[in-house]
Amino acid sequence: MKAIRAFIAFDLPDDVLEIIGEIQKQLKKKGLKLRWVPVCNIHLTVKFIGDLPADLIDQVAGIMTESAERCSLMTINASGMGVFPGLRRPSVLWIGIHGETDRLIRFQKTLDENLERIGIQSEKRPFRGHLTIGRVKTNPNMELLKESLRLFNDFQTRPFTIKEVKLFQSELTPAGAVYSCIKSIALSGPTEK
Repeated sequence: MKAIRAFIAFDLPDDVLEIIGEIQKQLKKKGLKLRWVPVCNIHLTVKFIGDLPADLIDQVAGIMTESAERCSLMTINASGMGVFPGLRRPSVLWIGIHGETDRLIRFQKTLDENLERIGIQSEKRPFRGHLTIGRVKTNPNMELLKESLRLFNDFQTRPFTIKEVKLFQSELTPAGAVYSCIKSIALSGPTEK
């Protein structure tokens, strides 16, 4: 049985991606040496699945639909910058997500619990919505990294509305990961006040 490498995520508006691309350019120009995520591959990931048997794709799409029917549109923005797991041993440079994050967290939790029913392991760590923009190579210039975090600590994009959730396939190629959307499902839950 064939499997695909899969994840579930929200797309970002083009103008927000452009801003993130400009931030990456500025950090590169400063000399911060990271393995940068191509702008076209930046998403708000809510569930990394990994290897997904092809015969489970429709079940995953069904669970995404169930979860999306309970979730209304949400308005968020990208803001601030940080590293996971922390400055002692940074491995990921990220941009934060703010706004209606309570809805985002509820959506992710519902999705995660429902996927567990079909054997997809739930996340052990608490969900923190973020956008991975770079991965830290060995021995980064810590002063430059700290300066970069200070420089973009207060940055934020305009608010934008998340309207649909997508199931992506990730194909690893010599040129890097190539993502393609397999399913797209509109958030259609009742409007929250």
